Amino acid sequence: MATKTPVTPPVPLVQTPDRDDGGSVVLERRTQKVQPPQMYQVVMLNDDYTPMEFVVVVIQEFFGKDLEAATQIMLKIHLDGKGVCGVYSRDVAATKVDQVLDAAAKAGHPLQCISEPVEF
Repeated sequence: MATKTPVTPPVPLVQTPDRDDGGSVVLERRTQKVQPPQMYQVVMLNDDYTPMEFVVVVIQEFFGKDLEAATQIMLKIHLDGKGVCGVYSRDVAATKVDQVLDAAAKAGHPLQCISEPVEF
């Protein structure tokens, strides 16, 4: 009897997670981290000529605040020189500023309003 050297059986191909049956590479899906949009605060500035009642009405009309909240914001504007009326996306904040400036100009008041980025 002749002795043969043992033959090792062929190793089956093991499918790795980054390859499919067709031999093509499958890319791993990576989740992208999306930043929230930059927010802007609408700030009214104090002046010595615009009546407080007008400022309260403007805050109620354009920022949707009730009488008490509008009065508190108006007092902050009066005492601190400026006050935040609301925080919005850039386009909405720009629209609110335009509405306030237009209403003040039509009423003949020098009320100033600006928008600025919110610092985190």
